[in-house]
Amino acid sequence: MVNSPNSSPEKGQAPTLGELRAEIDRIDRAMHELLIERSGIIDTLIKVKKSNETGSAFRPAREASMMRLLVERHRGLLPLDTVESIWRVIIATFTYVQQAYSVHVDLSSGDALVRDSVRFHFGYTVPVVQHVGALPVVEAVAKSRGDLGLVRAEAVAGGKAWWRDLEGEGKPKIIARLPFVERGDHPAALPLFVLSKPLPADAAVHEVEVWSVHVAGWSASASRALAPLAEVIALPDTGLDSAALLISVPQGRNIDQVLASLKEAGASVRASALVGGHATRYTVPHKA
Repeated sequence: MVNSPNSSPEKGQAPTLGELRAEIDRIDRAMHELLIERSGIIDTLIKVKKSNETGSAFRPAREASMMRLLVERHRGLLPLDTVESIWRVIIATFTYVQQAYSVHVDLSSGDALVRDSVRFHFGYTVPVVQHVGALPVVEAVAKSRGDLGLVRAEAVAGGKAWWRDLEGEGKPKIIARLPFVERGDHPAALPLFVLSKPLPADAAVHEVEVWSVHVAGWSASASRALAPLAEVIALPDTGLDSAALLISVPQGRNIDQVLASLKEAGASVRASALVGGHATRYTVPHKA
């Protein structure tokens, strides 16, 4: 039974359609008022943080935590997809209000999946800038004040090792991996790395470390050796059997273990550099 302050149906009496609609209107007004209240807190937060002086307001560690808590407390008939998309738009938009930013994406192939993911995670208020290739995305982020870049977290046919441009102090870094919440039927399931200029230590998260590694002697056996330890994107590098690797090392593992496995498999490690990190992938358990 609807417990409305505007009506008092007798015990055991089903509410009328009018009463139910009035209750929905009341809840809608309350949700809107809460968003307005949230905006007031953000206004104060801007003054406290002085976001206009510190660049990007993006905080991947906090966002990952918020999305995990959202999933854990969700219940009822409303699909998790809807709840997640609403919160993603709220978070991304209020981040934009704190400090305006654009999202740079590689749409060289007119990728509908990338477009869907961008809108699911960032909504329609945040400007989206299209590029041809991942390297121009990295370059645009490097030249910006606080913009974000999105690139596929998987090998792309004919692609170049864009992550080499993340090596070195002051260069853009990987700060997140989307989606924050993973499940088999996710409407924006395409894995994407989020790039930005280096974030303050309290804003970044390195539950998973991401390394750029250059090797000679790359082979199928070397690839198999890494499979139990880390996720790897491999692209041809200079030299007949050389490769540029982007290696995501999960919690409980470290880069030394990965490099040792490469050497045991016959590969020669030429160089390695930490190029970012992100939260551990949060997977929603499958419900039978």
